[in-house]
Amino acid sequence: MTRQSGIEAREEEILGHPPRVLPLESPDVIAAALENTGRLRQAASGSSATPSTREVPELVLTLLRHPDLYQRITDLAVQLLGRGVLSPRDRELAVLRVGWLCQAPYEWGEHVRLAKQAGVTSEEIERVTQGASAPGWTDHEAALLRAVEELHDNAMISEATWRTLSENLDERKLIELPVLIGQFTLVAYLQNTLRLRLGQENIGLKAR
Repeated sequence: MTRQSGIEAREEEILGHPPRVLPLESPDVIAAALENTGRLRQAASGSSATPSTREVPELVLTLLRHPDLYQRITDLAVQLLGRGVLSPRDRELAVLRVGWLCQAPYEWGEHVRLAKQAGVTSEEIERVTQGASAPGWTDHEAALLRAVEELHDNAMISEATWRTLSENLDERKLIELPVLIGQFTLVAYLQNTLRLRLGQENIGLKAR
């Protein structure tokens, strides 16, 4: 199977069927969704513009079926995206590797856009799909990606990878990194399992 056919098969598995849980549309939910969308947008990109109703992702309208849980998920996302201590570039390289390993079309497509805002190039985004062993990464970047891979495979960052990360990251950043990886693994699980549809500007696993 070629890479392209593999992407198409994965997207058909997730996106080729109706969502398992439908989004809500009541006025009260729309108001809460606008507030949460604005918080996430400001955290991710610094934009303070009030989103319009049509800009509210189905993700938000769907997860508001469990408002207390969604609020906690949003709070952690706002902390990591807007007030996190990892650099935007480090953060997005790690999240992209999570999205690719989980083969999560929604997460991958959204974070390709955020990664580019953080200065990650299309060539580097393609290289993320190859992982930590791909040529061209700095030792630090390779360790970031390897940390994602090790947590994905073994639920622990190895001693060698930790030592390399410690050369550039302080204790707060070292604590934040596995939380970031875990948070966006959770989000990938949710998006994939609920079969959430892509937004208009999100082209899924094909994005570079």
